[in-house]
Amino acid sequence: MRGIDLFGKIRFLDTTLRDGEQTPGVSLCMDEKLAIAQGLDSLGVDVIEAGSAMTSEGERLSIKAVADFGLKAEICSYVRALTADIDTALACDVDSVHLVVPVSDLHIECKLKSDRKSVINKAVQVTEYAKDHGLIVELSGEDASRADQDYLVSLYKAGIEAGADRLAFCDTVGVLVPEVTGDIFSRLSQLGVPISIHCHNDFGMATANTIAALRAGAAQAHVTVNGIGERAGNASLEEVVMTLESLYKINTGIKCQDIYQLSRLVSRMTGLPMAPNKSIVGENAFTHEAGIHVHGLLADTRTYEPIHPETVGRKRRIVLGKHAGRASVELALREFGLLATEQQLAQIVTRVKELGDKGKRVSDADLQTIADTVLSIQVEPKVKLQEVTVVAGNTVTPTASVKILLNGAMKLEAGTGVGPVDAAINAIRRAISDVADVRLEEYHVDAITGGTNALVEVWVTMAMADRKITARGAGADIIMASVEAVLEGINRLMRLEEEDKARCLKR
Repeated sequence: MRGIDLFGKIRFLDTTLRDGEQTPGVSLCMDEKLAIAQGLDSLGVDVIEAGSAMTSEGERLSIKAVADFGLKAEICSYVRALTADIDTALACDVDSVHLVVPVSDLHIECKLKSDRKSVINKAVQVTEYAKDHGLIVELSGEDASRADQDYLVSLYKAGIEAGADRLAFCDTVGVLVPEVTGDIFSRLSQLGVPISIHCHNDFGMATANTIAALRAGAAQAHVTVNGIGERAGNASLEEVVMTLESLYKINTGIKCQDIYQLSRLVSRMTGLPMAPNKSIVGENAFTHEAGIHVHGLLADTRTYEPIHPETVGRKRRIVLGKHAGRASVELALREFGLLATEQQLAQIVTRVKELGDKGKRVSDADLQTIADTVLSIQVEPKVKLQEVTVVAGNTVTPTASVKILLNGAMKLEAGTGVGPVDAAINAIRRAISDVADVRLEEYHVDAITGGTNALVEVWVTMAMADRKITARGAGADIIMASVEAVLEGINRLMRLEEEDKARCLKR
């Protein structure tokens, strides 16, 4: 790992609020940017690229709010090679600028309608201007991976003479491969100032190329939370950090246990759902179904997990389906405080597999229902729906009223929301708030059939204290399917809490 400590510890410039926000359809307001910036600062990133100051008045207000909040991280703005951009960034009170200059002939000739010499002259002029005004300058070569590398070096050297504090190499369209990246950075890391690697993921190589650059002498990695960004996205913060921490045994200084919490925050605020198979932070990263895997985990979690889920703030999850074995079903039952004989366990496993063979995902609530039937447990639901009414439209705030039986007593409550489903769920949560603080953590809808009268399947993850449970509902009415799923989850959580209390009293 030659050169990995050339400039001390590896630094991280997070560009979630700039390059990440350039993901199609994403637009963050000031409060959202500030919340994400606080999360990044708490995580331990060194530089937060808060946005592009020249974009809009709203963007400038957001960048200034981040800069003025008193975070430990260096706050940066993206700028072009224009003195007007520097003035705009200065008005936002940032510490540094990410000065991006096109360096490939394709960009210089086709985009800028300019020439190599003019680009260097402009880069020098704006670098000097920024330094004269007290800014830290990171001089960045756009489309550097398709540039003449001798020309790129000459531009970097001119920038260093003009006062640039750091350099950056941008693989703008993600065409690098790790072995070429290593060769490039072995040369660039000898220029005398720290150099960053900025990778895009068009060919799925962003993390690998970032690691290769760091091994060859890069001092700083540009990353985004969840790997979001234009097109296929950027190098993923969580992937780069955990590769360094777990595979190269390098202390990055990042609070790894907070990674998942920040990932969820960014996903929620950007409206970008996570692919289930996304490494580190995807829903399936620490989820197991296959019986042989669960059997191995019971012996030693290292058999089928490269790292402990708690390392990144996660928990292991066992799901059931046609691949489930006796070990996984028994483990899941144990989580619910249920004990079954060998014969009863065999019956439960058979019924779980029958559901799986029909293409069904088996929720926690499904398993408990099956177990209740096999174990002959009669359970009266704590919460029964009597009536739900929803009003929604383009000129009214979605409002729902619910009438429920809560432990045999009638309760009437109302709630509002961003839509009719949200309003109905909020009304139910308010109706039971005196006896249970239940949170909706995940909500997912699948269309089972096509057309406007399609059957839908609603999946929810409900939580109470530290316990979570999945439940589902189905039907042609998405509101009723959602209410059914939520009530199923609430009843199961309340039952589990009651059983926990009973076990404590026995002790």
